[in-house]
Amino acid sequence: MRTMASVEECRTALTKLVAQFDEIDEEDRAKHVVERTVSCRVSDLDVIFYGRLHHGGLDPFTEQPPANGKPADVKLTIASSDLIALVDGELDLARALLGGRVKVDASFGDLLRLRKLI
Repeated sequence: MRTMASVEECRTALTKLVAQFDEIDEEDRAKHVVERTVSCRVSDLDVIFYGRLHHGGLDPFTEQPPANGKPADVKLTIASSDLIALVDGELDLARALLGGRVKVDASFGDLLRLRKLI
C-alpha cells in the first residue's frame, strides 16, 4: 500500500485525469455527459478540489469552491494514495467503490453516466 500522497501529487493526478477525460471520444461524451459540478475530497489531507464536467470535457480542478456557493452535484471522497492509484490505472473504480475506498455521492443517473465514461 502506498503512503499518503501530498496535496501537490493529488493536484498532478487530477490534472492527469482531466487530460484522460479529454481523450474520451467526443460522441461518447455527448451521449453520456450532462453538465455537473464535481468535488473531490481527499480525506487524509483534508482538502477538497472542485471541477466542472460538461460536453466539452472536464475543467481543471481547483481548490476554490464554486462562486455560487452550491454544493457539488457529484461528490467523491477518496484517500490520497487511492486517488493516485485510480488515476494511474492501478486501482479499479468498481472494486474501489465496492470496497469502500472511494465514496461517491451523486444521483443514480449520474452514477450510471459516469460509469460509462470511466
